[in-house]
Amino acid sequence: MGTLLIGNARVLVTMDGDQREIDDGALLAQDNVITWVGTSADAPAHADTMIDATDMVVLPGLVNTHHHLFQSLTRAMPGAQDTGLFEWLRTLYRIWPGIDGEAIYVSAKLALCELLLSGCTTAADHLYLYPNEARIDDEIRAAAELGLRFHPTRGSMSVGESDGGLPPDTLVERDEDVILADCRRVIETFHDAERYAMCQVAVAPCAPFNVSEGLMRASAELARAYGVRLHTHVAETLDEEAYCLERVGMRPVAYMAELGWLGPDVWWAHAVWPNADEIALMAETRTGVAHCPSSNMRLGSGIAPVRAYRDAGVPVGLAVDGSASNDGGNLLAEARQAMLLQRVAHGADALEAREALALATRGGAAVLGRDDIGVLAPGMAADVVAFDLNRHEYAGAQADPVAALVLCAPTPVAHAVVNGRVLVRDGELVDVDLPALIARHNAISRALWR
Repeated sequence: MGTLLIGNARVLVTMDGDQREIDDGALLAQDNVITWVGTSADAPAHADTMIDATDMVVLPGLVNTHHHLFQSLTRAMPGAQDTGLFEWLRTLYRIWPGIDGEAIYVSAKLALCELLLSGCTTAADHLYLYPNEARIDDEIRAAAELGLRFHPTRGSMSVGESDGGLPPDTLVERDEDVILADCRRVIETFHDAERYAMCQVAVAPCAPFNVSEGLMRASAELARAYGVRLHTHVAETLDEEAYCLERVGMRPVAYMAELGWLGPDVWWAHAVWPNADEIALMAETRTGVAHCPSSNMRLGSGIAPVRAYRDAGVPVGLAVDGSASNDGGNLLAEARQAMLLQRVAHGADALEAREALALATRGGAAVLGRDDIGVLAPGMAADVVAFDLNRHEYAGAQADPVAALVLCAPTPVAHAVVNGRVLVRDGELVDVDLPALIARHNAISRALWR
């Protein structure tokens, strides 16, 4: 890859420990690693690849901590537009059995392109259903082809309707030994524990209402034996809380604690409904949270206590959640929604614009257990994005262009670099035929809902 120089930035936002914002900023990378950050006046004159960031805000690539990429096939579905989580799932459960390996691959590539165009350079995905011989390999291939840094989580559902679960029996994997064997296969085949890894696997039984207690415990044991992370949905809705109380006699967080699902190697999606004692427990154990503001609003799930999490020291990152419960994949928009939602709940100063950007960068990196992304500094991965301040959305917002990224309407990224490779230049994806991808994606989607 050689050397990469990004220079002349209006502001370069490092997100480092000193929260430095460098006017007329620049950075230099060698291959996939940043080697220097400073002012453009002090930058080298030449590099193998050069990006002129005049009138742009440059910041670390955004980090998405939870997604369901396959759901981009079933956005805005009639019957699921105005329902809460459980009814929304029951509607879509009738469609998803038609998914196959090609559908997983195409939907993943489309949804990852959407994320990348919003400034996201690292994405975690939770794939928990595998009909028609679909495999998580299909979405891993899509991410590798695109060049996005990827955290696939091998999800699972083992408890269907006949056993008191929510999903139909046709969508669950009844043999939990087969699930665990495939988790081992995926880890051994794809997981890279090294610094700057492009693919890191996690183990992710789906939720308390579709996974057995035995599978939850065995999944935790397996993940820790391999040294990989653990992920699941927890405390997303009051319906889930009622289900847990009825089925196991415990609130969701207490149930997770009973199962061994707390710790610095664990992150939960949503976590909307913990009480104060549970928040303290999460902080003490360093259990992370993927905050999904748009999805939580879309499904009427509630407002996650992000301000309380931050004050207590709970690791928090941002996420778009499923493309059919959002129904989009714009991570810059999630930073804005996170800020606004906390202000609705707690007042106009509850979450500042820069704090929302921190959640979207270094916050997400911490939740995923990464110390090599989320910050622009020497030794960090060359994952960099730039937003153009000359767009109409930022007109009149030049006094504080960093805050403008969150306070103003979200815009597409101008440039995006992942692992030292330029994947978006001048607002266009490099080496991706997006119209053809959209056409194939829509054809698969139509076949599903018809």
